[in-house]
Amino acid sequence: MGKRKPEQWRRNLAVLWLGTFIAGMGFSEIMPFLSLYVDDLGTFTKGQLTLYSGVTYAVTFLVIALISPVWGRLADRKGRKLMLLRSSLGMALVIGLMGFVTNVWQLIGLRFLQGLFAGYIPNASALVAAETPRNKSGNALGILTTGYVSGNLIGPVLGGIMAQVFLSATLVHEHFTPVTRAQQAQGGSWRQAFKNPKLIIVLLVSTMIIQMGNNSITPIISLYVRQLMHGVGPVTVVAGIIAALPGFSTLIAAPKLGEYGDRKGTARILVFGYVFAILMYFPQGFVTSVWLLGVFRFMIGISDGALFPVVQTMLTKNSPQELTGTVFSWNQSFQALGSMFGSLFGGIIANLFNYSGVFTFTALTLLVNFLLLWWLVPEIRHWRQRA
Repeated sequence: MGKRKPEQWRRNLAVLWLGTFIAGMGFSEIMPFLSLYVDDLGTFTKGQLTLYSGVTYAVTFLVIALISPVWGRLADRKGRKLMLLRSSLGMALVIGLMGFVTNVWQLIGLRFLQGLFAGYIPNASALVAAETPRNKSGNALGILTTGYVSGNLIGPVLGGIMAQVFLSATLVHEHFTPVTRAQQAQGGSWRQAFKNPKLIIVLLVSTMIIQMGNNSITPIISLYVRQLMHGVGPVTVVAGIIAALPGFSTLIAAPKLGEYGDRKGTARILVFGYVFAILMYFPQGFVTSVWLLGVFRFMIGISDGALFPVVQTMLTKNSPQELTGTVFSWNQSFQALGSMFGSLFGGIIANLFNYSGVFTFTALTLLVNFLLLWWLVPEIRHWRQRA
């Protein structure tokens, strides 16, 4: 293993921030119009369009959930930089081909392949986590989170994914010694490799639940805005602003909260994130003004800026460095499952209990998750002593 330059991790962070920023722009280019694109690929009834759109959206997350552990294990053997290039090149090809499909099944097939090539964000996170001093990892991962969020907010640019390939290939440096299959096998089972496997499992499940909460809102937010505005005025513009507000606050909060967690303890930030999220989700289902909804949505971004980077930081600090890629790939799998379950439950709850029920369901789910963390993980209960 080559000697690591003291400030090399800062350069990696800067370059990978730009890479995740561009990745965010690439994803934001596709997702908003995906159902409209499906509609252009055939003549469908309303029910068929809803079904095909749902399948087109969900198939990528299903594949990500299944395949991410495989890529993560390979990343720990061959290096995370190689996985960044694999993801970048594959995504560039697949997304480019989507513009030439002639029927919905071709699009679904390419969305399937998109799931196979996914992984830029978790591998960037794994590389930053592995290369950054442990006492700086919370701040670094918080900053990295803002890259993807910023890209989602600002939108796509021409050639973004190809630029991502160039950046990852030429400017990122990784101090990595390949690990053979035999060496991985000598490490024993994954339970033996971790000092606290129960903590890892609980954190992964927490990732799924946090993402499930975010995605349970996505299918109904624009419809809820239309209801609050009584169908009068620029509904789509306001809905777009409301949807973007959490991203802006995450952009502001994540680096500061990550830095604070490095100084005072990540468990303290995790407790704050859960309590704050629960308090901000509950009233959203009962507001009578779209502007008040906007205030609460902005506040949710602050809790996201606490929860996602802190969970990643705790995974980093409680995992062997040689298994960082594996752990972050598991994290991506659970996040993808959260996206699937969130969209599914959000639609079901809205049909049963109206839009307000979705926010209440999300708050209760996070409350149960927090109580399980408090019960199962002593590190969380003792956050005052560890601060």
